[in-house]
Amino acid sequence: MTKAQPSDFNWEDLGFEYHDLPYRYRAIYRDGQWQAGEITEDSSINMSEAAAAIHYGQQVFEGLKAYRRSDGGVNIFRPDQNAARMRQSAERLLMPAFPEETFVEAVQAVVKANQDFVPPYGSGATLYIRPYLIGTGPVVGVKPADEFVFGIYVTPVGAYYKGGLTPTAYVTSPYDRAAHGGTGRAKVGGNYAASMLPGQQAHADGYSDVVYLDPRLHETIEELGSANFFGITHDNRFLTPKSPSILPSITKYSLLALAEEAGMVTEETTISIYDLDQFAEAGAMGTAAVISPVGSITHNGNKHVFYSETEVGPKTQALYDRLLGIQFGDATGPEGWAVDVPLN
Repeated sequence: MTKAQPSDFNWEDLGFEYHDLPYRYRAIYRDGQWQAGEITEDSSINMSEAAAAIHYGQQVFEGLKAYRRSDGGVNIFRPDQNAARMRQSAERLLMPAFPEETFVEAVQAVVKANQDFVPPYGSGATLYIRPYLIGTGPVVGVKPADEFVFGIYVTPVGAYYKGGLTPTAYVTSPYDRAAHGGTGRAKVGGNYAASMLPGQQAHADGYSDVVYLDPRLHETIEELGSANFFGITHDNRFLTPKSPSILPSITKYSLLALAEEAGMVTEETTISIYDLDQFAEAGAMGTAAVISPVGSITHNGNKHVFYSETEVGPKTQALYDRLLGIQFGDATGPEGWAVDVPLN
């Protein structure tokens, strides 16, 4: 595959897809310890046909972004939280956690190496960062691998949902994203593989994505496709689902803090699919989605419209502006949220 060049991109019209950029980070776990990692130009990974990642899904990943500031510098957003969540995911799958401090340093190193591909300020595009950890050691019986690869690649992206900050329609799914007591709280590939069929069916029916309900009773909201759900009630409460099978979204916890800063009462709680009338506004939130307003949710053929199917609610807009202001360096946020990438 030919390596991408900055001149290949129209920064204002990017999709959300992979591009083979010049540099990535790679480290190997062997003989019970992590070897020194390095920046490499090799975008291929060689592994045994019996690798645990292939047969038993022993692999986890993360997602975060780099943002071009108006002064030409680059921010990354709360990478320490991604490092901690990857450690938790790795522990769930009996994988050796990559050191958290080295994780942050590696992210900065990859972004610096590919700095010419961080989209310009004002384009609305960002540099998506994908750290991953996979079991490459060969196994036949169901057991952990003894060799692993940790890597990070980056790719410039536009909005995850086409149309950007525009309300879209969702529909509940009869499928489950993950089981209580399963791997729902870990960021593992299997959770996303299971979401492809229901997502495809929703798209075919004219919806932007699915609403997953709790796997026991199918009565309370879990997640929206690959993002967390939030609702803002008529009495100014910011609510988001609480469940043992929901991925702990870094964007969610950031918005909980910003909503409280804005004077809202915030709470993680169970949210019934039959109690949508309490919400004046609703949205999906995540690293890829940032905030995507939910115009409507259809359940059992009954469609509930929130603030509008065409316009963004004022509180959702304010939270979106505040979050992006911090990420792009236009506003000061809580300490440690916006981390500079030294480019020289």
